Amino acid sequence: MQHLDHDRLVFLALGESEADDGESTHLGACALCRAEVASLQQVAGLGTETQGLADLPDPPEHIWQGIEAQVRAAEAGPLLTEARRHRVPEQADTATAGQAPGAVAESTVTRLDPARRSRRGRGWSRWAATAVTAAAAAAVGVVGTASVLRPDDPTPTPTPVVVASAPLAAYGATPPTAKGDARVFQDGQLHLHVANLPSVAGYYEVWLINPTTMKMFSVGTLGGGSDALLPLPPNVDLKTYSVVDVSAEQYDNNTRHSGDSLLRGSLTG
Repeated sequence: MQHLDHDRLVFLALGESEADDGESTHLGACALCRAEVASLQQVAGLGTETQGLADLPDPPEHIWQGIEAQVRAAEAGPLLTEARRHRVPEQADTATAGQAPGAVAESTVTRLDPARRSRRGRGWSRWAATAVTAAAAAAVGVVGTASVLRPDDPTPTPTPVVVASAPLAAYGATPPTAKGDARVFQDGQLHLHVANLPSVAGYYEVWLINPTTMKMFSVGTLGGGSDALLPLPPNVDLKTYSVVDVSAEQYDNNTRHSGDSLLRGSLTG
């Protein structure tokens, strides 16, 4: 029975194309080709499972050395096996007769009949599948290595749900290059990102303001960085206190707003 070409089996295993009627009939009758497709599909599945991985450390050098060794063995193995299998004892004796001790005999070229060439091609397919499978297994080993090298990493958390947001623009006499944005997460925290704020002698404070009555309350202060995550009161009404304000404050023990607003923006969402 003439088997399907290995490259064609790869395309079928990857789902790049569908089997025609003749190929479907052959796969239904040939257990060897079906097993090869199943093996290739398993390898493809291992590759698909690793597509979502990110921020992994570089794998140890011995991982890649092992992959290279497996591939080199796969390339050389079938050729060496076939040469040894089809080289009869008389040929070996003739090739080495008359040579000095330790001399290397030249390779004997053996012509293979079509049936042997077909078997050889199938053998190479199996070797190639083994090499690819070894590489995929090594990739899985990289994942295991990552978990060993970074055992204390917390489980990745899902992206917070944003329920309201506001772009923050320079206010009053603040240089127009100052800007920022505010986002309120579903868990009740306010995230601020600011840039190009003017230097102040004191500190920056964050407020929520009712634009109708101008009543306000402090949410917290910004540190030395450009980002801050501040908890909001559990009963805050963001439709009423909809303006986010960043002010410049002095170390004067005065808890009221200084009147020096640097950034402002209105929450929507």
